Amino acid sequence: MRKLLLILFAGALVFFGFGFVSKVDNPEKDKLLLEVISYVLERGHYSPKAINDRFSEQVYMNYLDGLDGQRRFFLKTDINNFKRYKTQIDDQIKGASLDFFDLTYKQMVTRIEQVKNFYPELLEKPFDFNQTDSISLDYENAAYAINLNELKSIWRKRFKLSTLDRFVELKEIEQNKVEEDSNYTPKADTALEVEARQSTLENTQNFFELFEELERKDWFSIYLNAIALQFDPHTSYFAPEDKDRFDASISGKFEGIGARLQKRNQEIKIVEIISGGPLWRDKLIEVGDVILRVAQKGESSVDVSGMRLDDAIKLIKGPKGTQVVLTIKRVDGNIEDIEVTRDVVELEEVFAKSSIITSGKDTFGIIQLPKFYFNVDDYGERNAASDVKLELQQLRSKGAKGVILDLRNNGGGSLKTVVDIVGYFIEEGPVVQVKSIGGRKEVLKDEDPSVVWEAPVVVLVNEFSASASEILAAALQDYRRAIVLGSQQTFGKGTVQNVIDLNRVISGNTYGNLGALKVTTDKFYRINGGSTQLEGVKSDVVIPNRYAEVNVGEKDQENPLSWDRISPATYSPYAPQWSYSYILERSKQRMQDNPLIALVQKQARWIKSQQNNNVYSLKYDDYIKDLESDRARSDEFKALREFESPLSFQWLPEAGSRQPLNDDIREKRKRIDEGLQKDMYVSEAVAILQDLNRNVLGKSPVAQSQK
Repeated sequence: MRKLLLILFAGALVFFGFGFVSKVDNPEKDKLLLEVISYVLERGHYSPKAINDRFSEQVYMNYLDGLDGQRRFFLKTDINNFKRYKTQIDDQIKGASLDFFDLTYKQMVTRIEQVKNFYPELLEKPFDFNQTDSISLDYENAAYAINLNELKSIWRKRFKLSTLDRFVELKEIEQNKVEEDSNYTPKADTALEVEARQSTLENTQNFFELFEELERKDWFSIYLNAIALQFDPHTSYFAPEDKDRFDASISGKFEGIGARLQKRNQEIKIVEIISGGPLWRDKLIEVGDVILRVAQKGESSVDVSGMRLDDAIKLIKGPKGTQVVLTIKRVDGNIEDIEVTRDVVELEEVFAKSSIITSGKDTFGIIQLPKFYFNVDDYGERNAASDVKLELQQLRSKGAKGVILDLRNNGGGSLKTVVDIVGYFIEEGPVVQVKSIGGRKEVLKDEDPSVVWEAPVVVLVNEFSASASEILAAALQDYRRAIVLGSQQTFGKGTVQNVIDLNRVISGNTYGNLGALKVTTDKFYRINGGSTQLEGVKSDVVIPNRYAEVNVGEKDQENPLSWDRISPATYSPYAPQWSYSYILERSKQRMQDNPLIALVQKQARWIKSQQNNNVYSLKYDDYIKDLESDRARSDEFKALREFESPLSFQWLPEAGSRQPLNDDIREKRKRIDEGLQKDMYVSEAVAILQDLNRNVLGKSPVAQSQK
């Protein structure tokens, strides 16, 4: 069976900055990429688009939004100059021409340099927070500046908002100090304004420093992704470095030293040490240390100061068992060389984890599954399915009478792991139907008659449960093997993506690594024949959450594929062990009787209204009034934050973990259990499990009357 990946990329293209100078300028490679990607998209996409003038117009709009969606750099004259290509991009693609890209790229470099040169002077003079003024952050409807003076005014206003926000924060800190110590003399407003403005300056310097990290190829990736986006929201181009990050995210592991790095002021700094990795295990480095030089064992060292972060990471990472020598500047200023043996580093937060729930004399379990992970190169390595099986066995050994599968915020992953996981709850049968290019249909089945878990199941979902999460919830729902609890519907992503190595598409490539294309190649369907595309999975028990009114699903993305239906697979729902109608009625009644539910609905409406509020006052008094109003509204929902169930939670060591338990992991798991105790959705899931245990058919009043 093919490796099928289901990954949620719900947002549109988001880019924070681009490089000023083209360090690696290779137009011929760009032309080749354009040809290869258009070839793959036209022949390999599930629903290819006609590359015509309409297509061109959409690429044009998405590309400009990717470059300068906040209208910070381009002038109206620039846009007028670009418009001649609005209906010509299709011809540019077919002819592998870079004229439009080169024009926008060069003009963006020019404009960024201009902003970089003038922004410091905008922060030299104090801001007057007594003036009546406001700013709109409705970027979508904002006009481009007519000239540089107007562009300066736009930047000045945004600086003022940022500085005002920090000024208010500093002023509150001073007021708190006075309340704690009546003898404390607070800083003057003028001093606080200077401090706040300096903070804005430093943040802006860091912002432009990030720009300098990127090269022409990063800009070109934006252009390629604007093209890919027209086919559907989940088709995208991966530059070589992005493909590496993708593989790490889907497998939950990588090979290296076990640290997260950040570049600030031309220094590469350790900002986090990953638990279980070589640095953590051998206590070699501390957060805040700076990496000055990198050497492979037995080779000369390379100065990484001023180097692009991605390039430095390439030197630092490497295969398990190899050595790298780092020259480190400690936080105290000492400089020393340390030798690190690289190893496999597991990202603990990605993997399945379980806790025992105690409610009176009843014991239940919850398995939290952030994604359906697997090793891209070797499915036999640690994956979500094998870990969930171990967690289920662990919970069963603890006497759990039911389990909650928490798929909230799970954006997808490997489809094969879903088939395996569903198989733990049914004897055997179809799990999902996959329809490929040309209409070919494949039914993926669980062929193992053994059942790992026979007790009741509740699946927790929300609007951010997507792709593989939806297939798992749908299959258990169709088999009547679980009750789905959560939002009105899940995300609604019913498409399958495969990652195609572009280097294998052509032969004789002399331009280096071309990267990869994640392209939609299939649609999947429930075993009942319905698609989860756009419609998602409808919860059996709907509990609203704070995002209930926010448009976040597949239907709210650009260019989603349509919903449709195919013939159902041959399957038999489980003979009812429980009176589901009775169970669901009891749950709905609890929702009606719960005053917090009405409060959640009110909060959701408020959050929706806040989304549409894009105008902010730049006058201190008005800003404070708005802030106090927001805080007052937030206080209305205090009861939601204070909710605490009578349940008790005890986390279990991860059954699939190869890392030793350590204080960091213990603290993380403790906080997770504290969060579960304040989670009313988990509380209702437990109540449903209790009903399922107490109301087996033949015992409940409803069931008896149905005999």
